[in-house]
Amino acid sequence: MSARHAHEEDFGYEPVPGLPEVLPTGERILWQGRPVWSSFARHAFHLVPLAIYFIALAAWRLASALEDGLAAFDVAQAALWPVALGGLLVVAAGLVGRYAASTTLYTITNRRVVFRIGMALTVSVNLPFAVIGSAALRRHRDGTGDITLAILRPARVSWVMFWPHTRPWRLRTPQPMLRNVAEPEKVAQILGRALAAANAMPVAAVTSDHAPAPASHGEPVAA
Repeated sequence: MSARHAHEEDFGYEPVPGLPEVLPTGERILWQGRPVWSSFARHAFHLVPLAIYFIALAAWRLASALEDGLAAFDVAQAALWPVALGGLLVVAAGLVGRYAASTTLYTITNRRVVFRIGMALTVSVNLPFAVIGSAALRRHRDGTGDITLAILRPARVSWVMFWPHTRPWRLRTPQPMLRNVAEPEKVAQILGRALAAANAMPVAAVTSDHAPAPASHGEPVAA
């Protein structure tokens, strides 16, 4: 049995894969997908900056050891442990990123966006179109892309619940993201058309006291 099939069986209790309940009459799935794990791990867990940091640290320790006139063995030892530690952390972060991507399933219907996310505790979070103020696309060089959702006040989302499926550095005004999806232009077009078509559709919004103001990130999603 493949890892993918085993993972799908883990969520066999879902009446519809990626959704907490059977879709009501009139609602249909337009798209489902999960992050491309290699791109997701690299961007969400900052693998490249992490590797650069430990390489720079190793270079600094090597230069310091040479300047101090240490023996060759001591010089090598001074530079080795940052490289070893950095390599271990990068591999660990990559594995966590791969697992996080495998437990994620994004769903776009004609009425909402659903995030099935979480590693230790899996949750499904519904974002009705009524609470989505705007969406924007950001492309990556590897061909994947992020689609950021700006949430209308007074709705709110939890940064802790959505991480790492959120726009970086937006702690006070979290913006959920369909992160590192393949064919991002196609997904953005599907979402843009669905949002435009549902403009006048009455959907119950989740209300609260505080929420992020709508904002754009990257290119606006065209309807």
